Amino acid sequence: MKRLAFLVGTAVIGLSTLTACGGSSNASSSAPQSTPSSSAPATSGAAKVSTATVGNFGKVVVDGAGRTLYVYDVDTANPSKSNCNGACATAWPPLLAGTGTPQVSGVSASLVGTVTRSDGTKQITLAGWPLYYYANDAKAGDATGQAVGGTWWVVGANGQKITTQASSSTPSGNSGY
Repeated sequence: MKRLAFLVGTAVIGLSTLTACGGSSNASSSAPQSTPSSSAPATSGAAKVSTATVGNFGKVVVDGAGRTLYVYDVDTANPSKSNCNGACATAWPPLLAGTGTPQVSGVSASLVGTVTRSDGTKQITLAGWPLYYYANDAKAGDATGQAVGGTWWVVGANGQKITTQASSSTPSGNSGY
């Protein structure tokens, strides 16, 4: 009986974690196959926001190293608010502001700002939307987080989410949050 209670408790905790991060009970696959080695690229100095052509999405917003950035439907843009914390922020690390004014290329500087997260750190925003990495994107040009949970999206230089589905040559990214 104790074993059953333990298993049920574990399942409830796991499900609540997925729900908090945009997962759904009808997701096409379960938890990630591998754990990322780090939560987010280190930000030394000012954060960098640029654009690059990624998959079939066209020009999307990336960081200074070319890693794809995402927006989260559960966040708000006006006022800016990040709602991805704890386990969610492990799977979807925020693009932190670092020190100094963010450097931009291919993006209007007037659209770039910051929001203070619940832990007190500053996160970069685009058109008010907080920006995130997907921890399972292994390298520049990956966009495996697209449409995860129906709430995570690559974003264009204008700050608008891009809801195009990944092409068959791009992994679906539906494992995880």
